[in-house]
Amino acid sequence: MKKRIISAITTTGKITLGNYIGAIKQIVDYQKDYEVFMFVADLHALTTPFEPKQLQENIRHAAALYLACGLKPESATIFIQSQVKEHANLGWVLSCHTTMGELQRMTQFKDKANIKTANGTEKIPTGILTYPTLMAADILLYDVDIVPVGRDQKQHIELTRNIATRMNNKYGEIFKIPTESIQKHGAKIMDLQDPTKKMSKSSSNAKGYISLLDDVNVARKKIASAITDSLNQVKFDPENQPGVSNLLTIYSVLKNMSMSDCEKQFQGQNYGVLKTAVADVVCELLTTIQNNFKQLINSSKLDDILKEGQQTASKLASQKLALVYKKIGL
Repeated sequence: MKKRIISAITTTGKITLGNYIGAIKQIVDYQKDYEVFMFVADLHALTTPFEPKQLQENIRHAAALYLACGLKPESATIFIQSQVKEHANLGWVLSCHTTMGELQRMTQFKDKANIKTANGTEKIPTGILTYPTLMAADILLYDVDIVPVGRDQKQHIELTRNIATRMNNKYGEIFKIPTESIQKHGAKIMDLQDPTKKMSKSSSNAKGYISLLDDVNVARKKIASAITDSLNQVKFDPENQPGVSNLLTIYSVLKNMSMSDCEKQFQGQNYGVLKTAVADVVCELLTTIQNNFKQLINSSKLDDILKEGQQTASKLASQKLALVYKKIGL
């Protein structure tokens, strides 16, 4: 029996090259050997300001991009989170088995908690504090074995394990305890203009990130303008050469090469050669993804895939939630 994997991306905006390398590519590679569950985390998107029409478009775009990136409906269950009501239901139960202290220690909450209004009142939605329990529900509903995540999400998996273990000890066996899978290279792609920060669609500088739907010429220019350094040596050294190391990481992951082989390939070359090579492999990827995306985005095929995924996910999720309710006395 194949081991089960789950992953998701929120719909707060554009899906970036960093999202692809850090999460989607792993899932595409895993689907040959694992039972894959991949969903559009639209409930998580409600923790940030949104417009209903834009949210609706983002949800559909995200689903189409999953498939355009190489996910196969015959190998992966692809669905929209809000269409499986058990996610929110279990999220509430888990929040009642989680302490305020645990949630307040989460890095994302601590970062947001530093933002205050003029009168000193914290201006953050309650969902920013509680969404880790919804994320735990996303995982625990499906008895998954592995959760591929970036390094910045490891804390969430640890919390998920703690909650699951706590409830198993109190009520008897309910949840499978998952483990995280973090890529050695590529789990965290950095901003092209500020390689000390993670690549993000919320960056104040659009040159810092590459969207999977960026025009290829725009993407090439962004890579050409990426920040490097004055050392003039192509070497993987994130501490002293973060910009160059970031470009090497992108290249090594997309070419499926080891970092040492990449360093050998560019030994003695200048940064212009490195940037051209990275741009070539990125633009080749974007062209393939965008061609697939155009065929899917307005098709009934996408609707059929999402409906089938929702039915598969709902069957498993309803069984798990029924067990949880029974165990805790509801």
